[in-house]
Formats: sequence, C-alpha cells, structure tokens
Amino acid sequence: MKQSGGSTIIPCLRYRDPHAAIDWLCQAFGFERHAVYENDAGEVEHAQLAYGHGMIMLGAVRDNEFGRHIAQPDEIGGRETQCACVTVTDCKAHYERAKAAGALIVDDYAEKDYGGAGYSCHDPEGHLWYIGSYDPWQP
Repeated sequence: MKQSGGSTIIPCLRYRDPHAAIDWLCQAFGFERHAVYENDAGEVEHAQLAYGHGMIMLGAVRDNEFGRHIAQPDEIGGRETQCACVTVTDCKAHYERAKAAGALIVDDYAEKDYGGAGYSCHDPEGHLWYIGSYDPWQP
C-alpha cells in the first residue's frame, strides 16, 4: 500500500505498551499492521499501521531527547493537545465495533450538519481519536 507523490501527514503516537496498543487499534478500529520493528528484547521500536490510504506510526514511550517533548494523556489530566482523525465509509458500524472493543466514547455517534457522521473516543491509554465519514477530499 504505497501513496504516490504529494505530501503525506502521518500522526505518530507513543504508548507504554505498544504491543497491546497495536492489537487494540487493529481490533477496535480496523487498522492493519504495515510494519512492526522490534529490538532484540522484543520491544516495539517503531510500528506503522494502515487504514485505507492512511497510516499512523507508533512506538514506545521513551525517556530520550524526542520522547521528553511528548506527554501521555494520564500525565496531563487525561487531556490531549492533538487528535488523530480517521475517515471511514461506514461510521455507524465503526462506532459499534469500537464500543464493542471497549473504546471510551467521548462524543456519541451523530450525523453532522456539515455532512457525514462522526464520534470521538479514547483508546485504552487515553489517546483521543475522532472517527467520521466526512471526507474533506470529496466534493
């Protein structure tokens, strides 16, 4: 699954238990493992999960120069400074799948005035996600 040309923006998240996060994101949201790179100790160094033509990258929480710039939601009162947005074709089915997998729903599924439908939720480590059927690339 390779994008050709143009710019690509790929959200990157950090998890304390990246193996569990990968499993949950695949089960709850329908991501597919594109690549998972582990070190000799079996720890996730870097992972790429794909959904349609989109992708996220993730890795373990690390106490290094880059890692010290990132706070986990539970370190800042369960809040986020950003949110990954995933566009899906069947938002209602996606919502039901995420709820069944234990997603903590923040904003229930709703039809939007601007078109499409959406909901938001937290994953098991508290990261905020917005899932919706509105595709800004489509007229």
